[in-house]
Amino acid sequence: MGEPGRKVSVAVRVELKPGVMDAEAESVQKSLVLLGLHGISAVHTARIFTLDFEGVDAPTAEGLAATAVDRLLANPVIHRVTVGPVSG
Repeated sequence: MGEPGRKVSVAVRVELKPGVMDAEAESVQKSLVLLGLHGISAVHTARIFTLDFEGVDAPTAEGLAATAVDRLLANPVIHRVTVGPVSG
């Protein structure tokens, strides 16, 4: 276990797998072209969840985040997921 009161933040990035229709990204790409921004070959969307844990170490926090992904945050059939420390 980690130090009591110490916060560990974990970033969970959830994006659609290649080949899965991303209607929001398609709409954004069309709008960018209408705004005169040409040359954009693709737009992709992703959601980033930041999970803050207290009283656990980083490996435990990442394990808990992975459980959150499995139970709620992503569908393994259509989503690609990355779990890791918060950057920046």
